[in-house]
This record gives sequence, structure tokens and C-alpha cells, in this order.
Amino acid sequence: MSDALKLENQLCHRFYTVSNAFSRAYRPLLKSLDITYPQYVVMMALWEQDDITISELLRRTRIDGGAMTLILRKLQDKGYLALIADKHDKRSRRVTLTKTGADAKAHAKNIPHQMVCNLNTLTADEAIQLRDLIDKLSDCLDKPVCDFE
Repeated sequence: MSDALKLENQLCHRFYTVSNAFSRAYRPLLKSLDITYPQYVVMMALWEQDDITISELLRRTRIDGGAMTLILRKLQDKGYLALIADKHDKRSRRVTLTKTGADAKAHAKNIPHQMVCNLNTLTADEAIQLRDLIDKLSDCLDKPVCDFE
């Protein structure tokens, strides 16, 4: 078997397992809000800037469009946000926090600190370096240069 096909040599598999580990670590922290990690990402984007178009929310979160539709529907059903027609472009919809959604920010304020506690084997510099490397990797994968035909 080629070394290139060994699971232990796969960078992508490490990201898969880390992604799953993050989801498991966030689950108890998000339980009181009754939201999933992808829903939390959307809420963080809206707490940062409320009343934005769905296309802007997609750009900011980098969540797939199909997944975003489901996430927004669930958050709307839970009373966290409202989807309203854009006054200037009827084809576009805006995402706006409800009072419940805005108030949830206060309940979520300690979640980042609790997650940092879970990452206690990384120094602050290592965490920043890791973040920057992951951003660099993500940018590479968004603009592939290899032709596989």
C-alpha cells in the first residue's frame, strides 16, 4: 500500500476528528441555549452584526447554502431570529435577531472562556499560530490550483 493512502498520513482525517471533537466539546456548553454548534456560529455572526442579508451571513460564516437554510429555519422555529424581505431588494431576505436571540448573547458570553479551558495544553501563541495556519489552509483549499482531469 502506498504511504499516501495510509490513514495515519492524512491531514484531512485529523481535521475530521478535530471537528467532531469540537462538536462534542461544545454540545454541553450549548445545551442551555438548545442550539447546535453550526447554529451557534450563525448566532455569533448575528451578535456581531445584526440585520444582515442571507448572502452576507453565508460569506461571514462560510457555511454551505443548503445547510444555512436548515440552520435559519431551526433558529427561526426556536424564536432566535426572523427572516424578513429586504426593503431595497425583494429577492433578498434579511436575518434579524429577535429579543430572545439578542438576549441569548448574555447566556453565551462564557462559552468561549469555557472552550479555552478545554484547550489548556496549547499556549496562547500556539493557538494564534494554529488559527492562522488553518486560515491559510482554508484559503488554499478555496482556490485549488491542481488540475485532476
